[in-house]
Amino acid sequence: MIDLLIYHLHIVGILYAFTMRWQRDGLKGGFLAVATCGLVFTILWAVTGPIARILMPQAAQPGDVFTSDTLSLVLLMIPEIVFFRVFFLRAPSVSERDVAA
Repeated sequence: MIDLLIYHLHIVGILYAFTMRWQRDGLKGGFLAVATCGLVFTILWAVTGPIARILMPQAAQPGDVFTSDTLSLVLLMIPEIVFFRVFFLRAPSVSERDVAA
């Protein structure tokens, strides 16, 4: 269930990134934002998966709420939040606004 909540947060974040880039850079920028978010998600999940399995080596039992996959998604969110803040939540600098205008 926690996994589903984290996936939904990713979908909301990707929609936000698409909308922000679409308004500023057009449709091409929006799709580029979605591709960038997908690439970061895939690469970081490939890195955090083995780390989570080292920390939680036992196999998941039916009814477990917090498994190694959940841990890997939680570990994934930490660098993703930093990435998202840097690329999508900060205000454009003065030089970026001049280039866009």
